[in-house]
Amino acid sequence: MYTPAHFAAGPGTVQDLLSNPGAANLVTMTPQGLLATLAPFVFDPDVGEHGALQGHLARNNTQWSEPAVGEALAIIQGADAYVSPSWYASKAEHGRVVPTWNYTTAHVYGQLVIHDDPAWISRQVRRLTGVHEAEFEHPWSVDDAPERFIAGQLRAIVGVELVISRIEAKAKLSQNRPEADVDGVVAGLTARGQATMAADVERAR
Repeated sequence: MYTPAHFAAGPGTVQDLLSNPGAANLVTMTPQGLLATLAPFVFDPDVGEHGALQGHLARNNTQWSEPAVGEALAIIQGADAYVSPSWYASKAEHGRVVPTWNYTTAHVYGQLVIHDDPAWISRQVRRLTGVHEAEFEHPWSVDDAPERFIAGQLRAIVGVELVISRIEAKAKLSQNRPEADVDGVVAGLTARGQATMAADVERAR
């Protein structure tokens, strides 16, 4: 990933992306060519040297059964937003401004391990569900559904684990703009209801 020094993501940003990935695009090179799937993952820091992203795919999805050639890649995307040059104080000063796009992202590389073990898959599904149900007033649990139904659902998926070998991360958050321009970006994003990106830009000053 092309990453100028001023856009290199720090360890805190990388940890935030790993710990709260939502869904990531899993990309593998296979004998049949490139395959990709958007799937939810959870990060387990205790696997291997750098941790692992764990998730599952539908059994009918051929990506799990096609052997990955070399490293697999998971692309985790944080908040992103269009940045209008009209927000820059520099526009009024000299007019030499253009639009851009702000974002945070991590490219996570590693070995893809397939888990066709019901116990592993069950643990992964329960953990994934627990992460996303935690903020609900009445969180749903896997145990809320009939046991035979859950058993059938688990047979329809396969576990996948990306054991991380390296991470390339980028946080392009207006760090290359003068302070007055950054003020304008934060105000512009806030006015458009993009509070998460506005907060990211503010933290990146």
